[in-house]
Amino acid sequence: MLRDFLSASIMQRRLPSLFVALVILLLGSSPGDGKTQGAVSPGLKKLLNAVVRIDVREIRFNGGGKRTVRGVGSGVIMTSKGHILTNAHVVSPKAEEISVTLANLEQVNAKLLGWDHWTDLAVIQLDLKEIEERNLKFSRAGFGDSDNLYPGQVVYAAGTPNGLARTVTKGIISNTNRFFKGSDNIDGHETGYFNTWLQTDAAINPGNSGGPLVTADGKVVGINTRAYLGASNLAFAVPAATARSVMESLLRDPEIVRSYIGLRPGPMQNLEAFYDLEVNTGMLINGVDPGSPCANVGLRPGDIVLAIDGDPVDGRFPEQLPPIQNRIARHPVGSKLALTVKRGDEVFETSLETEKLESRVGEQWAFEDWGLSVQKVSRAMARERKLASEEGVFVIGTQAAFPAVEAGVSRGDIITKINRESIVSMDRLKEVYDAYEASPEQVLLEVERRHQVSYFVMKP
Repeated sequence: MLRDFLSASIMQRRLPSLFVALVILLLGSSPGDGKTQGAVSPGLKKLLNAVVRIDVREIRFNGGGKRTVRGVGSGVIMTSKGHILTNAHVVSPKAEEISVTLANLEQVNAKLLGWDHWTDLAVIQLDLKEIEERNLKFSRAGFGDSDNLYPGQVVYAAGTPNGLARTVTKGIISNTNRFFKGSDNIDGHETGYFNTWLQTDAAINPGNSGGPLVTADGKVVGINTRAYLGASNLAFAVPAATARSVMESLLRDPEIVRSYIGLRPGPMQNLEAFYDLEVNTGMLINGVDPGSPCANVGLRPGDIVLAIDGDPVDGRFPEQLPPIQNRIARHPVGSKLALTVKRGDEVFETSLETEKLESRVGEQWAFEDWGLSVQKVSRAMARERKLASEEGVFVIGTQAAFPAVEAGVSRGDIITKINRESIVSMDRLKEVYDAYEASPEQVLLEVERRHQVSYFVMKP
């Protein structure tokens, strides 16, 4: 059920490009707010002027070709330089065109500055030259303190559900520390490993993604991201503490570099007695990625991590695992990490060197004359699938009656060589394709399928 929820929970952006006149649904303050019934704070009014609609046109590579996808989402302007915080599933590096609708309904072009699928956050920037030339104005919002939120606190979700401009819904904080197991909902990219979530009953619908969750004074305490489709007002937001840190990092660099050791953690709850441990002690190793730093030093499933760099670890509950993973990820890549580990009755120290965290999703491209769309095999994919090397491309789509299908290539195959030459980069494969387009000839493919090698000949 959780998997079904996660696969459906990321707000779908393939919505019609419907734009409706400004709609603001402000429900009055409750008696417990300490404000006059129906009053709206100046801070909340200012916040609404910083909420924007984001229209995106991007290219997708699947089904053996390229296709254009249009979507709509939300965002909030956070700086005087026009930096907008939104979701990674709203705007991705595949975006070819980004248009932002301001509070005054004027549309302005924007560009992607940084993208982080691990937290489902992205930063785009308004075209300031266009803003100046057209003498446009915009407001900006400010961050609040998500660490001090409490269940029952009144919050507002602002955004553009189903393309409706600047819609606001009112609700409460339902939970401040909701845990979801890491998943892969952003075009196959991993997400949700390094933070827990704010849960709210403020209504969030498709198109709300990337909009702010705010307190009564208009401070941004979360970025709306997920909803439990089919439930009544069961929605989730990335906490402002995470969003602020990620935004600051993305303003310095378009990619956040994190460390990786290949450890898949599990909670210790109800297991302590079996491992002769006190409650609130240690974190279970559920799995170890093949060829990873943890595997190289001999760690294995069932081991218990008691301390990291000498600091005790408490991973009793699932909610405690993302902060521990984030703690590891924040180490500089290539640095030494000391682990205190319990295995049976033995406790030992081990040291490993961290690697750069990579996604299983590599560069994607479509070779339309072949009817073939592929993605480069990444180190993470190679380890996950127990491949011999990172060479080759993974087939993500084919088109019927085109050369690749006619030759016998199927979705899920890994093409390791072309014309007996190893595929070490997408650029090299593109060069072979360009030569084919200029002068179509037969192409020999070496394909790995279920750890067996086959050879196929693509004919023009």
